[in-house]
Amino acid sequence: MTAATLQLPRSPESYAVPAERTWHLAGRSVRVVPPSIRDPRTHLSVVILTIHLLGQLWLGFQVSVAQIAITLATCAAIEIGWVYRRDSKLVWPASALLTGTGVSLVLRVIGTENGNYWSTRGWYLFAGVGAFSLLTKYAIRINGTHVFNPSNVGLVVAFLLLGSQRVEPLDYWWAPWGWAMFLAYAVILLGGLAISGRLGLLGMGAAFWVTLASGTSILAAQSHCITTRWSFSPICGGHFWWIIVTSPEVMVFLFFMITDPRTVPAGRVGRVAFGAMVGAACSLLLAPWDTEFGAKVGLLAGLVGVCALRPLYDRHLPTPHSRDDRLVACLRRFAVGYGRAAAIATRGAVTVGAIGLLAAGVAGAGLANSRSARAVEVVVAEVPSASPVDPASLPPVTIDPMVAGLGASLATPEGAQDLAATLAWNLQVEAEAVATSNPALLPAVLDGQRLLDLQAAIAASDTSGERTVSLYSFEALHLEVVFPGGFQRGANAGLVSAGTVEEITYSTSGREIRRLERPFASTFSLRQTTSGRWLTTDTL
Repeated sequence: MTAATLQLPRSPESYAVPAERTWHLAGRSVRVVPPSIRDPRTHLSVVILTIHLLGQLWLGFQVSVAQIAITLATCAAIEIGWVYRRDSKLVWPASALLTGTGVSLVLRVIGTENGNYWSTRGWYLFAGVGAFSLLTKYAIRINGTHVFNPSNVGLVVAFLLLGSQRVEPLDYWWAPWGWAMFLAYAVILLGGLAISGRLGLLGMGAAFWVTLASGTSILAAQSHCITTRWSFSPICGGHFWWIIVTSPEVMVFLFFMITDPRTVPAGRVGRVAFGAMVGAACSLLLAPWDTEFGAKVGLLAGLVGVCALRPLYDRHLPTPHSRDDRLVACLRRFAVGYGRAAAIATRGAVTVGAIGLLAAGVAGAGLANSRSARAVEVVVAEVPSASPVDPASLPPVTIDPMVAGLGASLATPEGAQDLAATLAWNLQVEAEAVATSNPALLPAVLDGQRLLDLQAAIAASDTSGERTVSLYSFEALHLEVVFPGGFQRGANAGLVSAGTVEEITYSTSGREIRRLERPFASTFSLRQTTSGRWLTTDTL
């Protein structure tokens, strides 16, 4: 088979280039290139906009129609103006719209609520990230083509510069499983497979997914955990692996961001190698993080890094579309070499060494995270036995509808009452720790700011010679979702509580000094550990 007879992958622009038309505007003749319904970039944009529609109406995406429109308009205006100035043509901005839809699909501005369709909150961030993303296509070029996927590099830079207090990426998991999620998967998979197959990029996508699944399986074996805003408990171990490899957001990354024909190698072997390298880089870069924000930015940064290194490894790949640019031939040549045993042994050792080095890198990057998860398990395992609080002794807990999306068991009257009983027990252990000046009891029931506050209170009481023990009595309880440490530190169950608190002050000798009873209204936040134990994390 000669190079001339090989089936060559095609770029988006090669499918249908509409005939130019001439418009007469203000006495001038202007060449116009209209949109093409056969352009894969248009198809990709339609698929992503369909996901946007599902997200707006049923999946709870926290992005507004106005924010999406502002991003699309910014990108389109820049591309139309840039191309007109360069070529004196008015061209349909297919690439710009694809960039805009990609940016607005992933970027979130903290505080935007689902259903507020015309919110312009942080509009300048959407416009700025969209503009920066698109301009990288024109400003950073090698051999006549752009280096980075525009939306990918723009999002990574935005997340790194702006931080998790202002922006966040789209969640790994979008909503509880149901018909809307099923439809979203169908749109992503059917649209992605059809377009990637048309562009000859399925092998690259498969190589990425297999490598990412292998890399994250190492993290799962280490009990790697991340906190998320869509789960009350950390996502750990096998659950973490399953979320990553089946995440609809990872599928979007695979089909609509990695598979940019302009930023990947041209040959078959090069594309498969590219996909595997992106999967390896993503595994390495998401491994150190214990928040979904960090893990998501690490995933996106993997593609940026591999694209940046292309000039270094492109020269070592087979010539695109040549006789050697076939996976079977490439693997046979690598394994056999020139028929010498030494060559076979050397190449085998290099392969095993490279795989081992990658595995060691992923394991090492995730080591601190897994140690932290095991430390939490040790603390929880040492919870002292105590008389449990009877859930029936507490007022009935009312439940906010949002709770069902994060924890089905808590959305039931029984589950909510059990959580309230856990809070009451936690408060009893707090009181015992303060009364006995024993801060070692606190990690069994507290974490986060609540733990720091009680430790400080016990230290202060040792100095002042007085200890104030608080005994709570509940009259009303309401369960809702709260984020005391910010979205990326994870969702907490918030028990909005009202009732009375009796504050008894003792001297260091145990003599009662005074007693005060007063009403209280507080929200206690609780978060589930990897063992299932609920710890009180803050008082809001």
